[in-house]
Amino acid sequence: MAEWIDLIDPSVDELREKLPRSVQESALELLLAPAKHNDEPRPTLQAHGDYIFGVFLVAVAIPDEDRLFYQEVDVVVTHDVLLSVSKTPPGEHPYDPRPARESCRPDDNAGMMLYRLVDDIAERYLDLVDALDGEIDELEDGVETSPAPVTRDRLSELRHDLLHIRRTLAPTRDAVRRVIDNVVEVQTGQEVFPHEVEVAFNSAYDKLLRAFDGLELSRDLIGSVRDYLQAKIANDQNEVMKKLTVIASVLLLPTFIVGLYGQNFRHHFPELGWQFGYAYSWGLIIATTLIQLAFFRWRKWL
Repeated sequence: MAEWIDLIDPSVDELREKLPRSVQESALELLLAPAKHNDEPRPTLQAHGDYIFGVFLVAVAIPDEDRLFYQEVDVVVTHDVLLSVSKTPPGEHPYDPRPARESCRPDDNAGMMLYRLVDDIAERYLDLVDALDGEIDELEDGVETSPAPVTRDRLSELRHDLLHIRRTLAPTRDAVRRVIDNVVEVQTGQEVFPHEVEVAFNSAYDKLLRAFDGLELSRDLIGSVRDYLQAKIANDQNEVMKKLTVIASVLLLPTFIVGLYGQNFRHHFPELGWQFGYAYSWGLIIATTLIQLAFFRWRKWL
């Protein structure tokens, strides 16, 4: 019967107590390396003599705060032992392996336990893609009402988040594929990944593929929102130019009338000698302005 040992931010003494003696000091150093803010280190799953060492990253979205962080979980696997080390990101919470542990069966070997862990990580990536699609839909719905700089900044953040997730998800998928292809295996006589475990890993690999495809679709959706935003900005600029053109056109005739009667020529301007010449000029300005406004409204330019 295999054993799953789960540790959270262990000390050196705790690791030395729980680790199999055959584990090298290099693996001990990697297990003790602190978690980072970004999407490093690169997910991997490699054989080292009689044990297998792996690094997995889980991207976690916080929709209410519009941000993303990464949880790191490292594993050491032998035929009888799965040791998982969850690292707490700065200011965040660590990965919780309890759902994966609760899904384990009494007769599971360490390789099958690792599958339960990887399958849970794959499920979380599927949920993450759904959450990102919801963020993109919400952003698209707010294009008409939100200020353009706010929408543009959020689009840039989502685009960078998707690129980072892709850089994490792709090596995770490749690591699982190496198990299916029987590339990762210890050098001792006892198999860590027997045939039934390799078959089970196909399910996790399929989920990771679906998550990766969903991520590509999310990138296309972001591109659509960006195009929508640019079209809206261009349309708003056209509306502004149309209004400025209407204003200039409305002021053109009054300016012409004022300029005409403002010339310093007394002769041949009979209106200048009229008793109501001043009122006549105002009436002419108002009438021509109203006629233009009625025309522009009829053409739906206003």
